[in-house]
Amino acid sequence: MRRVLTTLAVLVAGILIPATGALTAPARATDSRPGSIGIRLLDAPTSEQENPRARIYIVDYLPLGAVIHRHIEVTNKSGSEARLTVYPGAASVENGTFNVAAGHTHNDLTTWISLSPDTLILPPGASAPVTATITVPRDASPGERYAGIWAETSSTVASQDTQDTQDKGIVEVNRVGVRVYLAVGPGGPPAPNFAIDSLTPERLPDGRPVLTAQVHNTGGRALDMSGELTLTEGPGGLNTRPFPAKLGTTLAPGQTEPVTVVLDSQLPDGPWKARIHLKSGLTEQSAQATVTFPRHPGTPAPVKTTSTASRNYLTGAIGIA
Repeated sequence: MRRVLTTLAVLVAGILIPATGALTAPARATDSRPGSIGIRLLDAPTSEQENPRARIYIVDYLPLGAVIHRHIEVTNKSGSEARLTVYPGAASVENGTFNVAAGHTHNDLTTWISLSPDTLILPPGASAPVTATITVPRDASPGERYAGIWAETSSTVASQDTQDTQDKGIVEVNRVGVRVYLAVGPGGPPAPNFAIDSLTPERLPDGRPVLTAQVHNTGGRALDMSGELTLTEGPGGLNTRPFPAKLGTTLAPGQTEPVTVVLDSQLPDGPWKARIHLKSGLTEQSAQATVTFPRHPGTPAPVKTTSTASRNYLTGAIGIA
C-alpha cells in the first residue's frame, strides 16, 4: 500500500501558515521526524527582486526559446540518512487554489524543466543545492503555466490492518516543493491586476461574522491573495485591530473567487466602516463600505464596486446597505 504525505505551506508577511495548494520552506534541521524534508528557493529574477512572491516561488516571464536557471536548496531534517528524488510535477489553478497533481503527473511546463542533480543522498541535517533549468520551446503557445518542483522521500511503516495477509507494510511518501508560475510569449510580461467587485457581510452557523470580498483577476498573471480588514466607527465609536484575510486563495487570469475575513463572535453587528486591503506581490487594492452584519446566519445581497488604478496599487470604494 502506498500513502503520500504532501507538506504544504504558504509564506505571508514572514509567517509560515499551512494552506492547501502552496509549497514549503524548510523547517529547522533539528526536526527528527521520519522522512522530514525542507526545501527553499535560493534566487529570483532581477526584475522581480522587490516582489515577495518571487522570493519563495519561481515567478517569471520568458520569451519563446529562452532558457533560465534557478537554484533550490533541499534539506534532510530527519535523524537518519535520506535518499531523495527531485522532480517537476504538474499543477493547476482552479476554484481559488493552487492544485498540485498526484505523483509524477506531467504537463507542458514539467517537460520544459530539468533538474540537476535529480537524486540526493543526504546525512541528517545536511543540505544540498539543486539547479532547475527551464527551456521554453520556440513554438510554445503564449500564456501562463503552473508546476511544482518536488523533493520526495519514502519509507516503509508497519501495516495496521491485521486482516491484510498480502501487504506487510505501507510505503509512506513525503514530499515538499516550490511552486512555479511561468508566463511565456512575445511582447513582454503581462501585467498583474485585480478588482474587488463586491463586499458582503455574512454570519456563519457558529455565530461568527464574516466579510467576503469577491475578487476578479483582471490581469495576465496568477495572483496569491493576502490582506487584512479594519473596522472603524462602530457602535459607541469602537475601532478594531486588523483582521487577516483567510490565506490560500489563488486566482488564474480571468477567474473570480471569494476572499474571506472571519471575525470575532463577540463583535457587535454594526454599522461599521469597513476597509479591506488586499494584495498579491506588488499589486494592491483597497475597498471601503459601511456594513452591518446580520444577527442570524445568512448572506445579504452583495453590492458592486468600481476601481481606479494608482501607481502600483488600486483603490476602490463601495457601499452596502
